[in-house]
Amino acid sequence: MTINEYLKSCGVDERGLAVADSLVVAVKRISHVIKTSSTGKAGTYNIYGEEQLALDLIADKIVQEECRRNEYIGLIASEELPDEMKLSSGEHADYAICYDPLDGSSLVDVNLAVGTIFGVYEAKTFVGIKGSQQTGAMIAVYGPRTTIVLTVKQGVREFVMDADGEFEMSSNDDIKISEGKMFAPGNLRATSERNDYLELVNYWCKEQYTLRYSGGMVPDVNQILLKGKGIFSYPGYSESPNGKLRLLFECAPMALLVTQAGGAASDGKIDILEKVVEKLDQRTPIYIGSKGEVDRCCTSLQ
Repeated sequence: MTINEYLKSCGVDERGLAVADSLVVAVKRISHVIKTSSTGKAGTYNIYGEEQLALDLIADKIVQEECRRNEYIGLIASEELPDEMKLSSGEHADYAICYDPLDGSSLVDVNLAVGTIFGVYEAKTFVGIKGSQQTGAMIAVYGPRTTIVLTVKQGVREFVMDADGEFEMSSNDDIKISEGKMFAPGNLRATSERNDYLELVNYWCKEQYTLRYSGGMVPDVNQILLKGKGIFSYPGYSESPNGKLRLLFECAPMALLVTQAGGAASDGKIDILEKVVEKLDQRTPIYIGSKGEVDRCCTSLQ
């Protein structure tokens, strides 16, 4: 079953199908440039002061181009752009796409998996919305294979790109997260001053959890989804009280995928999907994965 066929079976209308198709085309193009383009630095910095790679800029340009071609997409916001960008004021341009064009791009030069994150809304601005208002979310993983994991709030499915560049549903046709001993501990530098986080990491080690951490949110959360268990943690500390991950571009879309698979996502106090986007660059701590492990993080980390 193709992505289009699956979405039709979920009752997605022609507008939604067209939006999904634009995002899938962007993923195909990004997959190609990752394999063929330079992994060097662009000599520029994004609005957060992070040095950009040439691939960051190319991936962002690709998503912009595909969204501009779609009459139903009226608004976009990217981790690489200083503000949200209005594309169209047409009567049908109801969709708003937020995205991280190349999550984990610092891993490209060492040939580790990276990804793209999309959150899909029907909105005229991203400020003031919650992740729960997403109509769908999608991640693409560029690894040994290029895969897409998506939800339209009817569960979670994985699709694999074949030799002809088409995406077909994989054997993971109904992704579910339960409980299990696997952990991906982000921001371990916080253990230097946070005894609560150090104790939690030590607990995972002593209880013989399997360590699965690549340094990229997309591949690490994708693994939790496909293995059906585990926890990804990224707390704050004095240098970065809210961590480094952005609510709009990374955490909210990931939270929708994981909760639709039966998992949970929290900042330690509030469900990630219920956090209001107050500004585009808003950051948040996040604990995401198996419900029991998210509860453990919320109880252990104060």
